[in-house]
Amino acid sequence: MSELDELMTAFGEAGGDRGILGNQEIAHLVAGDHKILSAREIDGIKVQAKETLAGLRVRIIVKKGVTLRHPVHTCFGILHRKGTQKVKMDIRIEEDASASFVVHCVFPRAERIKHIMDARVEICEGAHMSYSETHFHGLFGGISVVPKSVVKVGRNGKYFTDFTLIAGRVGSLGIDYRVDAGENAVAELAAKVFGHADDRIKIKEQIVLAGENARGLVKTRVALEDEALAEITGVSEGKAAGARGHVDCLEIVKDNATAKAIPIVNVTHPLAKVTHEAAIGSVDKRQMETLMAHGLTPEEAVETIIKGVLR
Repeated sequence: MSELDELMTAFGEAGGDRGILGNQEIAHLVAGDHKILSAREIDGIKVQAKETLAGLRVRIIVKKGVTLRHPVHTCFGILHRKGTQKVKMDIRIEEDASASFVVHCVFPRAERIKHIMDARVEICEGAHMSYSETHFHGLFGGISVVPKSVVKVGRNGKYFTDFTLIAGRVGSLGIDYRVDAGENAVAELAAKVFGHADDRIKIKEQIVLAGENARGLVKTRVALEDEALAEITGVSEGKAAGARGHVDCLEIVKDNATAKAIPIVNVTHPLAKVTHEAAIGSVDKRQMETLMAHGLTPEEAVETIIKGVLR
């Protein structure tokens, strides 16, 4: 089996559609370690991927006025037990263009793996972008995931992103996202993570509402068990008239896990408004009793509640 075939098998186990490689209407990029294994451009989008001594360098441009019918699929992964993958990515969605991205990061055998993603995203005036990233890890926990992104959303632009890591061990996760939203722009950041054993989770997501009537939401859902530890920081800043932002964090803990939530709201314009809501606690007792009354064991009831939170 080739490296591409093996990586695409793991991609399928992570929920990806292996048929994308053969679909001539879908743009894609597949990379293992620091090697480009497969890539395709289609009309309206430019995909440039380069192997360098420092890692992978990726630049994606969706051209002005183009609306892509299908999501752009990317897959990054390491199949070995040990290694490092560094990706520098630049994405530009030009004026009035629209695109969605489906990203899978797969590390099924990780014992000592480091995955570093450094992204710069520019969403021009009137452009729309959604970015959905799903991670699939093995059971060893020997992985460090360090994604960082800086996003600029122009006037009347929209940006939606969600990060999901609920399959396998987290290992060590350090998310650092910042979004600057211009006039009438909309930005939403969502993250769902399930920590086990001695996983360490640190998430910081920040939306700066710099333009008039900008809207922003930071939404985080984290479940922890065993000895896992999480620190979640959600930041919303209102800097212009009519700006509206909200930070929403929910963490569920069981066993000896530890959770910390740090919601930060900052307003520097009298006509802006930002709010926050944070909750940390164990599984709801009433929900437990209801599920157990329907025949579930205590363990099954807890698992069902946690899955509901992470949906």
